[in-house]
Amino acid sequence: MTNPYMPPPLPQPVRPAPRWARKRYVLPALGLALFIGIGIGASGQDTKTDTTVDAKPAAAKPQPTMTVTATATETTTPAPAPTVTTTKTVTKTVKVTRTVTAQAAAGSGSGSGSGDSGSSSVYYTNCTAARAAGVTPLYAGEPGYDSHLDRDGDGVACE
Repeated sequence: MTNPYMPPPLPQPVRPAPRWARKRYVLPALGLALFIGIGIGASGQDTKTDTTVDAKPAAAKPQPTMTVTATATETTTPAPAPTVTTTKTVTKTVKVTRTVTAQAAAGSGSGSGSGDSGSSSVYYTNCTAARAAGVTPLYAGEPGYDSHLDRDGDGVACE
């Protein structure tokens, strides 16, 4: 039963198909059209045969002549230029600093009882200087030994 006083229901808008559904039909159709187009384009040869041309004798047809000319060009590669090598000699100068300490004589009243203790001390800035002086390895207590030359602290410097 319908009520005459009630308005009829509004029509629902038709929803378009979702994107994935469109792709589901459109993409295969485009692929099929592509393959058909490639097939038609590849056939490119005329399937019709002209029977009137074939009926004429071959002597009446002028035959085209084809001339092929081959040209060979020889290219030579130049010999490589000689390589010039320069040698640079570097001379390194090592500075060795010697510090000499003068001590007063035993009879001059200085109070120092021994005259043989360290009459000269030697200081090397690095192991390269000690190697240049030819005194490596340096042991603790020897002139020129210093803790900054002994990396591992075992008492032997510039090993």
